[in-house]
Amino acid sequence: MKKTYSIEVDCANCANLMEEAAQKTAGIAAAAVNFMTQKLTVEFADGADEKTVMKAVVKACKRIEPDCEIEV
Repeated sequence: MKKTYSIEVDCANCANLMEEAAQKTAGIAAAAVNFMTQKLTVEFADGADEKTVMKAVVKACKRIEPDCEIEV
């Protein structure tokens, strides 16, 4: 399943780091951050629980930029 979330991130470098962190999160098959549109698109792995996976993604992204926002 593929889903898009609105995000708030301040710089393109942080957006790239957040994309890498999301891609490394268990339960994510693919992830892409578009800094210009402030969107995070994720494709969940088969059988992954969306809420649990997104909590882990938010936690990983907050380590990179503590004030980032992801509308889950």
